[in-house]
Amino acid sequence: MDDLHQMQRTAVAPTTRDLPNPHDVAGSADLLLLDDDAPLRRTLARALERHGFEIHAAESLAEARELVGGRRFGFAVLDLRLEDGHALGLVKELLEQAPGTRIAVITGYGNIASAVAAVKHGALDYLAKPVDADDLARALLHSSGDALPPPPEQPMSPDRVRWEHIQRVFEQCGRNVSETARRLNMHRRTLQRILNKRAPRA
Repeated sequence: MDDLHQMQRTAVAPTTRDLPNPHDVAGSADLLLLDDDAPLRRTLARALERHGFEIHAAESLAEARELVGGRRFGFAVLDLRLEDGHALGLVKELLEQAPGTRIAVITGYGNIASAVAAVKHGALDYLAKPVDADDLARALLHSSGDALPPPPEQPMSPDRVRWEHIQRVFEQCGRNVSETARRLNMHRRTLQRILNKRAPRA
């Protein structure tokens, strides 16, 4: 699994109307939605409810763990980097409690490496912010017989994928510009200009 996997899928994405009922897919429509961005959390909750999910929202790891302690979830959407910690451990906890939980992780720029790690730990997929609720629903409800979920309606542009890859290597090098430039075979000043720019539009 690498950072380009979202751009390499060839399956035809089903329309919203074609998506199965969450309860039929996982035996439960309960979905844990963890994100500390309140406006995004509310927007995703409303949109995912229209797909038949029963939303249980949390704004912190502590709140999410309280919810996990009281019920088993069929689905989860987790923002990985939160004010009170990192949600990678929560992926493991959810799957230990209910191995069939279908988990999608969402992440802001510069955190793709963690999202890949979450997929390796059992999450179905990761989606980069800004995330579309229909893309999330498709990722969560795709047939388990498919090798990969269907592609997002608006995948990252090639420029954004390149930028994300540079950010990933930068983080892995401890934010050391010289070492990152060496590993990317890039001039240090060129790398600095890229790092100082805003992320390209997805």
